[in-house]
Formats: sequence, structure tokens, C-alpha cells
Amino acid sequence: MILNVSNLTKNFGGLRAVDHCSFDVSRGVIFGLIGPNGSGKTTIFNLITGLLEPDEGQIIFDGEAITGCKPYRIARRGIGRTFQILRVFHSMTVMENMLLGPRDQYGEHLLLALVGAKEALRQQLENEKQAVELLDVLKLSRFRDEYVGNLGYAEQKLVELGRTLMTDPDLILLDEPTAGINPTFINTILDHIRELRDSQGKTFLVVEHDMRVVMNLCERIIVLNYGRKIAEGTPAQVSNNPEVIEAYLGV
Repeated sequence: MILNVSNLTKNFGGLRAVDHCSFDVSRGVIFGLIGPNGSGKTTIFNLITGLLEPDEGQIIFDGEAITGCKPYRIARRGIGRTFQILRVFHSMTVMENMLLGPRDQYGEHLLLALVGAKEALRQQLENEKQAVELLDVLKLSRFRDEYVGNLGYAEQKLVELGRTLMTDPDLILLDEPTAGINPTFINTILDHIRELRDSQGKTFLVVEHDMRVVMNLCERIIVLNYGRKIAEGTPAQVSNNPEVIEAYLGV
């Protein structure tokens, strides 16, 4: 298992947003996390990535406890994510946003940049090549020198996805990756996710409201309702689960 979530609980005053939730994510799978609005999905993402600290429970990533760790330390260990509300730098170009992603850049440390100028240049050229390749995959090449703030919502969402991929994470948390995206681009995004899983062994944990996307993309799914896990299994298993039907349809 690349991720083990055990007995995770988070309260906000008198509201229990996550209620003793446990699940395991196997390495190299695309794992779905679904549920009605307010069921605790994004809160779980925030707990895993260190933006929130749980009241109870433990999070193990790649064999090491990360419960309560700072977000930057969790990111350095190999967890990347996108956000439900976009987190992009509007006053920077698309390429500049992409180049913020890679970890451990020589240019981030003055001494390393001075004593390892050639290595810093080599690393920069490699990062730029990777960014160009990702922009081509995401159909953003023509926007590489455009300010992100001038782009439409769908393109900005793709920039955020691309920047996350530039961190080269082992586990990628995608919070509604296709929301607001033109249907013609959705298959491109999904194909790229599958390619990263198949060719590089990347693992994905996906929150998504489009059930067609979830059922076609994810190999295993857990369903939350009021912060509690009510079902887990394959897409076919959860879609036929009576508790899931009741949670979504009220019947």
C-alpha cells in the first residue's frame, strides 16, 4: 500500500466532517473518493496533505507516518495535489507556473546556484523540456507565454494539473480534475492520467462529481456520506450498493 488512512476523524466545532474513516490505496491504481456535497471528501484531501491536522487517526504514506506533518514536507515526500478552488499564479505566464513545480531546484538555494551553476542550468533545461512536453499533452502549448490570468477557467485548471505533474509525485490527489473542463478535453486528461499510471506507476486519488468519469476511470472507489465511509469496492459494486443509492438519490 502506498497510502493507509486509519480511523481518520476531524471536527469543526460541533460538526464532525470526517468520522473515523479508514481506507488503503494500493500503489499504481486510480482510486476514487466520492460522495454527496459536504460528505468530507476535500477535508480528507486537506488532512492527507497537511493543510488540516486530524483530531484522531493516522496517515501512513509509503511506509512512513505523515500525520500532522507540514504541507511542504508532505509534498517533498512525494504527494502532489490539485484544488477544488484553483490555485494558480495569475500574474505569471503558463510556463512560469509550470516551472514552479519541480522539487529541489538548484535555483531555490543561493549557495547551490553559485557553486553549481552548470548543474543548475542543466536542471533548468530539463525542467523546461518536461514542461513543454506536458503543455503539449494538455493542449496548452500555444499559451506557454500567456499570463494565466488571461486564460479561461478550463485552461487555468489544466495549468494547475500540469504544475502538479511537474512535481513528479508518487501519489497525486486530484480534486475534481474535470470540473468546468470542455468535454473535448476531458478524454485527453483521463488518457494522460491512465498513461502516467501505466508507464510511470503513478498512483491517483481522485475526487470527482461526474459519475461517468469516476466509473470509467477508477478501479476502486470509496463512498462517503456525512464524513463516514458507507461503501468501498469496484465501480460496479458501489453503484449497486443500497446505501450509496440512498445517499445520492434519497430512495
